[in-house]
Amino acid sequence: MTRQSAAAPVGAIERLLRQDNAIVLGSVLLIILAAAWYTVAGVGMKMSAVEMTRMAGPVGEPMQMGSATAWSFGYALLIFLMWWIMMIAMMTPSAAPAVLLFAATKRMGPEKERAATFSLCFLLGYLVTWGTFSLTATALQWGLEQIGLSSGPMMTIRSGQFAGCVLLAAGFYQFSSLKNACLRHCQSPARFLADHNRPGPFGALRTGALHGTYCLGCCWALMLLLFVGGIMNLYWIVGIAAYVALEKLLPTARWLVPVSGVVLIGAGLWHIVAPLISGI
Repeated sequence: MTRQSAAAPVGAIERLLRQDNAIVLGSVLLIILAAAWYTVAGVGMKMSAVEMTRMAGPVGEPMQMGSATAWSFGYALLIFLMWWIMMIAMMTPSAAPAVLLFAATKRMGPEKERAATFSLCFLLGYLVTWGTFSLTATALQWGLEQIGLSSGPMMTIRSGQFAGCVLLAAGFYQFSSLKNACLRHCQSPARFLADHNRPGPFGALRTGALHGTYCLGCCWALMLLLFVGGIMNLYWIVGIAAYVALEKLLPTARWLVPVSGVVLIGAGLWHIVAPLISGI
């Protein structure tokens, strides 16, 4: 076999690998853009996220508006979709390195011909996990509205002291062993895949769901801060998403988690104590 004829199959394989990588990366970007558009547009809501952000008040003091929308199955489904698609927009960017690494590992094994398909199965499993969180968040939003702790129209906690308690809890969780254990898995996707990679489409779905579970264990308390700043407040959405990405993508910045924990605890104490001091 001549050198030229031997190089032909190699070139074809390299082109195929580049094509698979483009498919995976393009799909991830498309999902992020579509979810971001849905979130900003506030599809199905009375106002867009841009309008809600403009009308946002101080923590615990949402703008007073008309009566809240009565909860029905259709409205609950709409709120669930709002949460889930917002989670997709916020969490997929920080999960992209794990998805691309998963695709790379599949290309080097016996399943290389279906690497792109299995990578999307991995991403689907990851997003399904955040769907379970979104279902819980929807139920929590309903419960807070029923007991008068959340403004239905503005989707924000209406008590400064209760908002302080949420900030305080999120700050203390930053120092928990569960947070640190889950964060280590998120920061080391190569080690995670070495331990948990499974063959086939269901194996890819399972691996993605497990990775999403670790991610959820790492970030769920931070996501609940959306109740504090406003579920559709773009400043809080972008800020939390950016911080989560920094936590995952900068494993050497070990100071980041404790510093954020101290800041959240301080903010929580302020919102709890300040009204008491002003009332003296």
